[in-house]
Parts: sequence; C-alpha cells; structure tokens
Amino acid sequence: MTESIELTCIGCPLGCRITVKKDQNEILDITGFTCKRGEAYARTEVLSPVRTVTSTVRVNNGERPVVAVKTAEPVPKDRIRDCMDVIYNLKTDAPVAAGDVICDDIAGTGVALVATADCAVL
Repeated sequence: MTESIELTCIGCPLGCRITVKKDQNEILDITGFTCKRGEAYARTEVLSPVRTVTSTVRVNNGERPVVAVKTAEPVPKDRIRDCMDVIYNLKTDAPVAAGDVICDDIAGTGVALVATADCAVL
C-alpha cells in the first residue's frame, strides 16, 4: 500500500514542501526539496524521526533554581517522554558550566544531557 506524506522541511530557511511516497518501510520517491539537506531531512523524518530535547534541571545551592539543558544529539522521537521523565527527576549541584554533562546516557538512548548555561554557587 503506497502512502504519500507531506512535510515542510526544517533543514534550512527555505521551508520547502516535500512529498514522500513510501510503501511500508521503503521510500519510493521524494520530491519538492531544493537541497540535499531537504532530502536527508525527509528520509529521516519518515523512517526514523529524531528531535533534540531541551529543558531545565534543578540545581542544588545554585544562584538560580534551574539550569538550561539539551541533549547532545537528537534522540528518537518516540523516546522524548522517557527523556523528560528522567529530566524531571534529575538534580545537579552548583556550580554548573555550559557544556557540563548532567547525565551520560539519558533514558538509555546513548545520548548525553548537557548544560547550555552557567549556574554559579549561591
């Protein structure tokens, strides 16, 4: 059964409308992209969608109660809830520097969770 999927590319500022035709887990055709990033985005989004997760983690003895964090790499879209469950329960100690690894392997994805801001000791 052939399926047609319409996407708006987020690979660059053009926002091309891409059409992907697939049969089960096989891509038959991709049209509408104007650069290689668009084709790669469409393949990934249809076969194995991923997202970068951003949030905050609580900080003990910090100048602020939380510090901004993100996954070092995109994680499978269907694992976002698992990542957020872990993040909700995380706490770290001040000081925190941007780039510090807060969690080596978020929710068993093999992806690190890193700080994206500094948080000094109170």
